[in-house]
Amino acid sequence: MRFDATLIPPSLRQAGEIARAAEEVGFAGVWTVDTAHNPFLPLALAAAETHRIQLGTAIAVAFPRSPMVMAQIAWDLAEQSQGRFILGLGTQVRAHIVRRFSSEWGPPVAKLRDYLAALRSIWQTWQEGGRLNHVGEFYRHTLMTPFFTPKPMPFAEIPIYIAGVNQGLAALAGEVCQGFHVHPFHTIPYLDQVVIPSIAEGAAKAGRNPAEVSLCCGCFVITGSSRAEIEINRERVREQIAFYASTPSYAVVLRIHGREDLAKRLSQMVREGRWQELPGQISDDFLAEVVVEAPPDELAGRLRERCAGRLQRVGYYFPYDPAESTKEALWRAAVEEFAHD
Repeated sequence: MRFDATLIPPSLRQAGEIARAAEEVGFAGVWTVDTAHNPFLPLALAAAETHRIQLGTAIAVAFPRSPMVMAQIAWDLAEQSQGRFILGLGTQVRAHIVRRFSSEWGPPVAKLRDYLAALRSIWQTWQEGGRLNHVGEFYRHTLMTPFFTPKPMPFAEIPIYIAGVNQGLAALAGEVCQGFHVHPFHTIPYLDQVVIPSIAEGAAKAGRNPAEVSLCCGCFVITGSSRAEIEINRERVREQIAFYASTPSYAVVLRIHGREDLAKRLSQMVREGRWQELPGQISDDFLAEVVVEAPPDELAGRLRERCAGRLQRVGYYFPYDPAESTKEALWRAAVEEFAHD
């Protein structure tokens, strides 16, 4: 297993500095997110300030960006990072695609499959020449002239990870991707009964070894140097889990544990605007299924035990910030714990 960090710089100007510090600590990779800010711009700065660490998106929303736009961004980041870039993509949900991005929704598995094929067709044309001719169910790319074609480069085999929760996207990752971003809201039974078998099913369909697909996750953890700090962190995580559990897309995780009633109850509370009441619905026993809780000096070891044989890249859900000196020992202990894998 590799131990990674999440890169969410307080300001874009600090992205390179934080990535450089993460490399010095020894993280295997840093991942950006597509939330309040663009996920690609910090990686452009990070690539210029680092030499070893891998750089990726976890994730970038695919559908609002055409495959041609995405192909160009990824190509440039792969070249600037000298092959250290990983393109992580996600589908998001209909409401965000249609109402936030003003883009078109479609069947997520089928549309993302076509999207990935388009990306690779574009990259192949740039690298090997020839006519661009991707004609799929959702995307059509048939024009590429020399003026708009980048030069071939040694890093054209850009790895793609996709994210998902249900079986369809996990199977797609097993079939055509190099990695799969497991959602932080997961449990061991869910991994064992849904994600890992689906990855294997997709890999078998394509005649691949499922071990070719890296499973990656920023995991929920609870720790602290005092009882009060632990309680504060526990309630913060409980709030986050309650939010995810209230979303229908994540119902499969609750269903594995026979908690369909909890999913329905939380969804109803959201419809009624009872947001403050959500965390109280997450019991301590279910919380323990989702998170790793341990003292700071034991946390990395517990995470390693939980994920061994299941995930290949892990990290903590909260972002890395070298300015938080109180967490320096926590980060270094984790890097050391995973250093010999």
